[in-house]
Amino acid sequence: MTDFRQDKAIYLQMADRLCDDILSGRYVSGDKVPSVRELAVTLGVNANTVVRTYDTLSAEGIILTRRGLGYFVADDAKERILRMRRILFMEETLPELFRQMELLGIPMEQITDRWKQRFKQKEA
Repeated sequence: MTDFRQDKAIYLQMADRLCDDILSGRYVSGDKVPSVRELAVTLGVNANTVVRTYDTLSAEGIILTRRGLGYFVADDAKERILRMRRILFMEETLPELFRQMELLGIPMEQITDRWKQRFKQKEA
């Protein structure tokens, strides 16, 4: 059973996790994703919640349904997810980050230094 946050609908959290799996390469273009029943059992949720998740991802063009075969990752799913998440980051996350930086008196230079340190650690 998976723990879900209280601040966001479970079906949206499940959609986010499947998108994370696509971005990380766990699922690639053309891969079959778990069936509704399989995912419901794995995550300990109602099958209707999984259906809502898959309907949402289908509407966004991230997964496709093949009648009688199941759900599959769309050819351009990764690009669609990246595009949507970049917009979300720029319109929601970044403004909130800037607001917090201003409230806490954190200069951009300090953020830039941390950013550079992060990549130095990854290269090492």
